[in-house]
Amino acid sequence: MSTTDVEPDSSPATPASMRSSSKRFGDSLFSALSVGSGLLIFLTLAAVAVFLTTESMPAIIASQEFAGTAEFSLLEYVPPLIFGTILASAIALLIAIPISIGIALFISHFAPRRMAAGLGYMIDLLAAVPSVVYGLWGGIWLVPKLEPMYVFLNTYFAWIPLFAGEPSAPMRNLASASVVLAVMVLPIITAVSREVFLQTPRLQEEAALALGATRWETIRTVVLPFGRGGVVAASMLGLGRALGETMAVLMILAPGASFSLHILEVGRHNSIAANIASKQAEASGVDMSLLVFTGLVLFVLTFIINALARWIVARSGPKS
Repeated sequence: MSTTDVEPDSSPATPASMRSSSKRFGDSLFSALSVGSGLLIFLTLAAVAVFLTTESMPAIIASQEFAGTAEFSLLEYVPPLIFGTILASAIALLIAIPISIGIALFISHFAPRRMAAGLGYMIDLLAAVPSVVYGLWGGIWLVPKLEPMYVFLNTYFAWIPLFAGEPSAPMRNLASASVVLAVMVLPIITAVSREVFLQTPRLQEEAALALGATRWETIRTVVLPFGRGGVVAASMLGLGRALGETMAVLMILAPGASFSLHILEVGRHNSIAANIASKQAEASGVDMSLLVFTGLVLFVLTFIINALARWIVARSGPKS
């Protein structure tokens, strides 16, 4: 036999091929976990929607029964709660958004570095305060402090529907609940807006200043347009918090069921979440089903608002 004959190579796989195989397995595993996590979110939302719809069916079928003593239609019971929820949240955003933008701009573009760091830390801490603490603070301390202002508004600005009516002490009205909601959503809007404003390209700001723009003109023409989408997203996050807030509203607001715009009057409004929290412990049967139906309405309302926010953010982004 010739010495030049060589047997075929039967050695095991090389380390490079083993690394490639391991890498492909890792990529496949990571991809499967990512897809599974995304699908889990959809499954969770679908499960919540199915649960709320199923548990609401008895109230939909027997929509004339509620509380065992009175007859209510869903069209009579639910709309005032929707009105109160949306009105309180809208007023809270109207108060919180300008203040939040001002604080965010001060932290990101005006305050010294140490002061900005301290203020940012305080804003983050405010976002972590439990809602029941805000409710206690608002009901015990804030409401009496606001009564003189409410009397002034009702005396001199009663020609505006929001300040009309006959307010009475203690003024546990929608205005007080909206002020507390504004304080609660302010840290969320401020924190997100601050991070968005800090991402403004530094070269664009320096170019505006180099062209002779003042500090305010730079913010108005560069910073605010750049952060518009982020501010909208932050506002929608705050709106979601305000729509679903329960304990603070329950502890401050004297409930009612009307479509009144008189936010200074007591016993005129209520929110969906506060109504569920106040009646859930004693409800059963159709009464519980009716409360679940209002929860389904709040779920759909929040979903629509978030979808609208995504659409606004997409339209306010940079155009290609």
